Amino acid sequence: MPAKKSKKGKKSSSKKVLIQTVTGMRDVLPEDQPYFDKVLRIAENFSNFYGFKKIDTPILEQFELFEKGSGVDTDIVEKEMFTLETKGGDHLALRPEFTPSLARAYIENGMMALPQPVKLFSFGPLFRHERPQAGRFRQFHQLDFEVFGSKKAIVDVEIIYLCNKILESLGLRDTVVEINSIGCSECQKDAKNLLFSYFKKKERFLCPDCKRRLKKNPLRIFDCKNENCKQVAMGAPQVLDHLCKDCHNHFKRVLEFLDDLEIPYILNPYLVRGLDYYTKTVFEIKLKGNELSSENTLIGGGRYDNLVKQLFKKDVPACGAAAGVERIIQAIKEKGLSVPGARQPEVFLAQLSDLAKVRTLKLVEDFRKANLLVAYSLSRDSLTKQLKLANKLGVKCTLILGEEEAKKDSIILRDMTSGKQSSYKTDKIIPELKKRLK
Repeated sequence: MPAKKSKKGKKSSSKKVLIQTVTGMRDVLPEDQPYFDKVLRIAENFSNFYGFKKIDTPILEQFELFEKGSGVDTDIVEKEMFTLETKGGDHLALRPEFTPSLARAYIENGMMALPQPVKLFSFGPLFRHERPQAGRFRQFHQLDFEVFGSKKAIVDVEIIYLCNKILESLGLRDTVVEINSIGCSECQKDAKNLLFSYFKKKERFLCPDCKRRLKKNPLRIFDCKNENCKQVAMGAPQVLDHLCKDCHNHFKRVLEFLDDLEIPYILNPYLVRGLDYYTKTVFEIKLKGNELSSENTLIGGGRYDNLVKQLFKKDVPACGAAAGVERIIQAIKEKGLSVPGARQPEVFLAQLSDLAKVRTLKLVEDFRKANLLVAYSLSRDSLTKQLKLANKLGVKCTLILGEEEAKKDSIILRDMTSGKQSSYKTDKIIPELKKRLK
């Protein structure tokens, strides 16, 4: 049977569209908001204290920023970016990470003229078209910390130390730092030649993606999740063995500082991270017991001394880290750590007339200024129903405002435990409530 035509002559679809969240996206429900609030509050407190200034960058950026910054051969650029073309022909992308955006903001807003180094902190949603799984979504949130304008090894350690302290403050104390050095551009040239020779002999065991990576950047093979590729990579030459003197000394200083600060770490010579811009120090912070699983990484980062130069022809060394907020919240929940919920109302305000409802809104503002959280329901007229709601909320006191009370500027206070009621002038009710709610 042909599809029915509408009055305008167009065919109407018989298929029903189920409108729901897009695959890989999710609603952050009220019960999860306290977790996000706590993570962000603690991160902001530490960032402010350690001299990191908060910055917000646009969610939409030019595609070329990530193509040139994150690396044209990385999974992020090749497979995971959400891109679009505007009516004017601009090629844009939803940001998949923060670092290139903050590098752009640093240059575009003249931060090179500020006293160096410049420390920046950001928080917000990022977007990657990857396979959704536990703790990983296509829209997700990160905390991001970047330091621009210093080559010092102590900056690498400052970032790690700050991230560790944030995790400790969230109750995630049983962590370990996996760390490696992938050297500077010159070190990587020598290492890539050696790696190409090694992996070329093992090419038949590599996945299709790694066969392609072999030709473009064999370091990327270390980041592959395929089990066969992991086994092959375990026997590969280590970049650590081919560091130049400067990179060797830099990494040596990083490890010495970590020892001085008593930060536990594991040297992982095959850790590379998934982005092309990294140089020298790279690290990941994981919960102990999960050191070898990339799926349990809470925070990752490293040094990227060539990114700003590659993008904007400005020689600006830098180092940073990003923390996966959903992963951190998942770890908090798995450990059963308590997170304060939303503040509960202490008072219920019932109203019995239109005049009383109008007065209620004015009273709610008085309670807000007095820091007394009050619940009310303007859509209910029945006192019985309002008292049932007050009981369900577990408030200690209910205020009853009827037509007569509204006219006389008075209000009835009902003790929800004893059921006793007393009348007070409106301007006396807040002191009385504070006395009863102590």
